[in-house]
Amino acid sequence: MTSHDERQVTVGAVLSKVPEVTIFFWVIKILATTIGETAADYLSDNLGFGLTGTTLVMSVLLIVVLVVQVRARRYVPVVYWLVVVVLSIVGTLVTDNLTDKYNVALETTTVIFSIALAATFITWYRVERTLSIHSIYTRRREAFYWLAILFTFALGTAAGDLIAERYGIGYWKAALLFGGCIALITFAWRYLGLNPILAFWMAYILTRPLGASIGDYLSQPKADGGLGLGTTTTSLIFLAAIAVVVAYLTKSKKDQVVVTVPSDE
Repeated sequence: MTSHDERQVTVGAVLSKVPEVTIFFWVIKILATTIGETAADYLSDNLGFGLTGTTLVMSVLLIVVLVVQVRARRYVPVVYWLVVVVLSIVGTLVTDNLTDKYNVALETTTVIFSIALAATFITWYRVERTLSIHSIYTRRREAFYWLAILFTFALGTAAGDLIAERYGIGYWKAALLFGGCIALITFAWRYLGLNPILAFWMAYILTRPLGASIGDYLSQPKADGGLGLGTTTTSLIFLAAIAVVVAYLTKSKKDQVVVTVPSDE
């Protein structure tokens, strides 16, 4: 899904700070969200960092990679997707801290992050008059963009756990449910005239619980409804897959995009 909403009156062109929305975008996004689920569990449990320690370490790493991303003058696949992966892990940890450490109900965290995301979108639109991914060529818009993505990860984690675990649907059934919802959004965008920007963000939000459900299904023990691959193996498989696709995009530049700048900007 793409959302070219800029006017055609152009005073110049700049390289976007984000990739073109292609099939590669969605593939890496789902892979990254899966890692967000499994890597958070791996770092917290297997390496003995604990929930608090893992959150601190990953938050510092997020700040570092975000600084590199924001200072870059154009979209760099390795940097951009590293930010997405780390954001996915941090978003998972934010929800896990609230539910596991502070005993906040998943229903409550789902509502909290829904409100936070809605507030981000409303403020972003009021300030910039667009929510298009193809308008990310200023630092202020990029700040709104990454904040929105953080909340999509936190919301997706809460909603995914709520449906798959609290409501007892199970991991693979939850994955089918979220995948089916994304398919319906895609159909509505392509054939029923659903606004492309709305369609993009709806699908983007749903890829988080989709990826989380896939990650849990692969990594969790068979007794808990998973395949028992473990968080280490699952994380390594998906990291390798991301590395291959990002290397291809870095060489081919298939997802590079030039943005036209409206005359009043």
